[in-house]
Amino acid sequence: MDFSFPKEYQLFRRMARDFCQNVVKPRAKAIDRDHTVPHDVIREAAKLGLLGVPFPQKYGGMGAGETGYCILAEELGRVCSSTATVIGAHIGIAAMAIHLDGTEEQKQKYLVPLAQGTAIGSFGLTEAQAGSDAAAIKTTAVRDGDHYVLNGAKVFITNGDIAEIMTVMAVTDPSLGAYGGITAFIVETDTPGFSIGTLENKMGIRGSSTAETVFEDVRVPKENVLGGFGAGFLTFMKTLDVGRASLGAATLGGAQAAMEASIKWAKAREQFGVPIATKQSVHFMIADMAVEIEALRSLIYRTAWLIDTGQPHILEAAACKLFGSETAHRCIDRAMQVHGALGYSRDYEIERGWRDQRITEIYQGTNEIQRLVVAANLFRPHGVRISS
Repeated sequence: MDFSFPKEYQLFRRMARDFCQNVVKPRAKAIDRDHTVPHDVIREAAKLGLLGVPFPQKYGGMGAGETGYCILAEELGRVCSSTATVIGAHIGIAAMAIHLDGTEEQKQKYLVPLAQGTAIGSFGLTEAQAGSDAAAIKTTAVRDGDHYVLNGAKVFITNGDIAEIMTVMAVTDPSLGAYGGITAFIVETDTPGFSIGTLENKMGIRGSSTAETVFEDVRVPKENVLGGFGAGFLTFMKTLDVGRASLGAATLGGAQAAMEASIKWAKAREQFGVPIATKQSVHFMIADMAVEIEALRSLIYRTAWLIDTGQPHILEAAACKLFGSETAHRCIDRAMQVHGALGYSRDYEIERGWRDQRITEIYQGTNEIQRLVVAANLFRPHGVRISS
């Protein structure tokens, strides 16, 4: 059994790391301060083909699959969670939904510009009363001739105010519930009736935009039904089952950066006449980081392999998000302890990492939902139904 990455993935990691270290990292502090990822950063990512890493080359992508995308997410997570979030929402859920369930015509019209980076995508699921209970959405889509008319609002939408293309879940038949009564649509955000509401002022990932998107009689062509009429809930859940693996990869990068910063600081900082790295209370914390990071790395890339080879991966992807976010939480918290008062200062990256990490336990399905997913998949073969 060979656990090494093929040469092409090694070369890709080198290219992704070069972009992240030389283009993104020097601007990470300003991205957090100014509440925006500059357009030229996104343009440079597009120029390098990074906005289409997992998608087939015939749709403008790099063809590197989920494994390649997890490499990119990990490298982005090491340097700037805001940039990782903007690119992650674009690739991992917005474009991914079209990749997984789009028709050939939809892929040519929408996936190609998303993969090439000439358009930015967002993913319209969450509503004010529908967070963990995703099937409780109230946004509606009513057939009117050759169009569907959408009305409602989505909240906490990453890239909501910068996206040109949005995948949206709406109720088409309330009598049928989640499975049959919800349909997914591809919406062009320059369509009349689409507007931006509240922009969130967040604790972390402050460089990524998080917006309310409003639909007032937005007319969407029937050709833009994504994944089949009444199958929208399945399309969105399928998309999230893939997206959680790459989200876990981003948390891996954050945890790795926290450990590396802790090692560097523990070597340099002296107390009682010796480097604090020699103190058991310090090097045990760093050792615990290393063990969890190694376990997380194995989980992430095994799950990516499952996805790339078309094998079942729902449990494993949920575990990536769950274990990844909580591993990053523990690692960054320990890193702050190792750095002491300086770790709490905004002059050091640990403070930003601590704020940025917290959302990973909430978005794309809370960790409580991930535990539910894991449990449901464990007990289903035994005839036990686990539900919310």
